[in-house]
Amino acid sequence: MSLQLSRPIAFIDLETTGVSLTADRIVEVAIIKILPDGTRQVKRKLINPLMPIPPQSTEIHGITDEMVKDAPTFKQAGNELKQFIENCDLGGYNSNRFDIPMLMEEFLRAGLEMDLTTRRMVDVQHIFYTMEPRTLTAAYKFYCQKELVDAHSAEADVDATIDVLLAQMDKYPQLGNTVDSILNSIGEEKIVDYARRFIFDDKNVEVFNFGKHKGRPVADVLKAEPQYYDWMMRGDFPLHTKQKLTEILNKTLLKNN
Repeated sequence: MSLQLSRPIAFIDLETTGVSLTADRIVEVAIIKILPDGTRQVKRKLINPLMPIPPQSTEIHGITDEMVKDAPTFKQAGNELKQFIENCDLGGYNSNRFDIPMLMEEFLRAGLEMDLTTRRMVDVQHIFYTMEPRTLTAAYKFYCQKELVDAHSAEADVDATIDVLLAQMDKYPQLGNTVDSILNSIGEEKIVDYARRFIFDDKNVEVFNFGKHKGRPVADVLKAEPQYYDWMMRGDFPLHTKQKLTEILNKTLLKNN
């Protein structure tokens, strides 16, 4: 079954110095963009993270400090990447929880505005975990009957992710063959920030998704405990989380004036 698209979808895989959205940085970006006519465009870039790559991370993805020393920084490469995924829906493997949040942090650090509010996000891992909980390597073997060669090479991983999605569509006809039908089938998370510190409740109100205020409207907490805003802004939270927190605060102040 082929994927029927009304607009392009860009599948993204990142290799990084680690898994912290705030402390770690991207060292490689691979994007495969599928156009509505089925053709594919590939963009792959090594990125100089401006920090040492920990040996344990190099063991996973094989990228060393020497390999990235002459590569562009994200600030230098960011506009090119932004343009490549402009007006695209987004996809990947665990992309909703890691790759897209990490990418957004880098865009914000580089001073590049990227509005994803109208983008649809297809996380192939979400489909897999809903249907057959496993890893990408196991997913590739399960759905495609192939061994994943060069696992943790960004381009190999993202290419395998697309193959898995297409195989999932064949195996589960209820998914349909459009981005909308897939997300309608598996459900789409209603998030406020990409790190999921805030989510929308069933009344479309922003609520906390962590800590002692979990489930409470963010605006109510900020009104009752103004110092909580300061605590979060000083804390080790992603830039996008802080940006959304400020937007909620400003909206609340405007509403009360």
